[in-house]
Amino acid sequence: GQTGHAEVVRVVFDPKAIRYADLLKIFWEGHNPTQRMRQAYDVGTQYRSVIFTCSDAQQAAAEQSRRQYQSRLDEAGLGAIATEIRRAPPFYYAEDDHQQYLAKHPGGYCGHGGTGVCYDK
Repeated sequence: GQTGHAEVVRVVFDPKAIRYADLLKIFWEGHNPTQRMRQAYDVGTQYRSVIFTCSDAQQAAAEQSRRQYQSRLDEAGLGAIATEIRRAPPFYYAEDDHQQYLAKHPGGYCGHGGTGVCYDK
């Protein structure tokens, strides 16, 4: 409870194959960023919504995307985004059961889901 860690997905991508902006769209639509220190039934700091960036360009793009998605959430009458955006701290792999989790559990976790608000108009 006091480690400050977050359960995250490490995304390694080829910017020639997919744009960072497209990954941000998937991020915003794939969970509820208005929940503080939780996702669905999971509660605690490790379940907070975060974007860890690796460059100034990623940081700026993530912050701009938060503003864009917040305006869409405002239009839908939903709350403020609680997502933390900052430079990536050291990354540590989880235990084996949590590696490639969705490959092992194709149905995912039923408690996770987005707000139903599209990132783009």
